[in-house]
Amino acid sequence: MILPPLHAMPEIPWYLAVCMFLGAALYSSVGHAGASAYIALMALFGVQPAVMRPTALALNILVAGFASLRYWHARLFRWRTVWPFMLGAVPFAFLGGGIQLPGEYYRPLVGVVLLFAGIRFLLLTNLVAGRAPRDPPVWLAVLLGMGIGLLSGLTGTGGGIFLSPLLVMFAWCELRMASGVAAVFILANSIAGLAGNVVVVRALPPELPIYAVAVILGALVGTSIGTKAPPLVIQRALGLVLIIAGLKLIGVY
Repeated sequence: MILPPLHAMPEIPWYLAVCMFLGAALYSSVGHAGASAYIALMALFGVQPAVMRPTALALNILVAGFASLRYWHARLFRWRTVWPFMLGAVPFAFLGGGIQLPGEYYRPLVGVVLLFAGIRFLLLTNLVAGRAPRDPPVWLAVLLGMGIGLLSGLTGTGGGIFLSPLLVMFAWCELRMASGVAAVFILANSIAGLAGNVVVVRALPPELPIYAVAVILGALVGTSIGTKAPPLVIQRALGLVLIIAGLKLIGVY
């Protein structure tokens, strides 16, 4: 795809694309696709709520697809762990993606999601020390996947911010392996959520190609780090960023 020159698209917030690059780099380093970061950035820069969800999900698909390949190639993925969650999540992500919430409800809801994500990144430390990972019960994973999928579709996120802490806290996956599992889960969930959202919105913003290039470049950097380096410092930094963005959205400041 050939992008028009900068002077031909003065309305495109290039600074937002740069921020999305950084968000994709940070998130993909821990196996996530960055939807909650993209939503936070778009909210802070005044993007309309109706545009935020499909844009975040479209970018999620690109980053999660790339991250899935990188983590699978690094052997940081286990199909038995992820498929029960996907079985429950995908249809409910489609359902949630087709529900349009008014802005006064959507913004606080996303704010709570971002706060949850921020706390998760700050506190997810040594939660599985001394415990051997075991496969999640299929029935429980399907039920949890249903809830994650619905909330993911409603908020325009891929669900990784909810899945990863469950995997680690219940010792269903090692921390590094959880990154690969989350990437594949996010990919499937984001496709379903966007499909349900397109039924209602039927359009994506014209700035999407610019954002797409930014997040793919960010994912290239992030997955290179994530498959080799410990993600703990990045998780803590993301936690602080998401908490600040979540407080902004729910109107604390």
